[in-house]
Order: sequence, then structure tokens, then C-alpha cells
Amino acid sequence: MSAAWSIGDDTLQKKAQGYVRPESFTHGSSEERTRWFKKGYEAGDLSAWDTFSAKNL
Repeated sequence: MSAAWSIGDDTLQKKAQGYVRPESFTHGSSEERTRWFKKGYEAGDLSAWDTFSAKNL
């Protein structure tokens, strides 16, 4: 969970430039990455990590 949090666009931007620009995110915020990782982990099914499918929103 800490790895998912650590590589969120917001966390990386804050560390690199001191501020966050959500409009420039390409891989999701720390919260989003952690939420989707947890969803897939708890489901025990890799298809639960499908962030592009409407069924998972």
C-alpha cells in the first residue's frame, strides 16, 4: 500500500516541484492508486484492477 501511495502523480509532483497540478496527472493520484490496488487485492482477481471498465467505477 505504501508503494502505491508513494508513486501517485500528486506525491511525485509535490516532491519534485513543490506543488501539484492535477490536470497533468497521467497515472492517478496516490489515493486513486491505493484504492484500486486495495480493490484488486481484496477481490483476489486481477480483473478487479481494470480501472477502465465502467463496471468497476
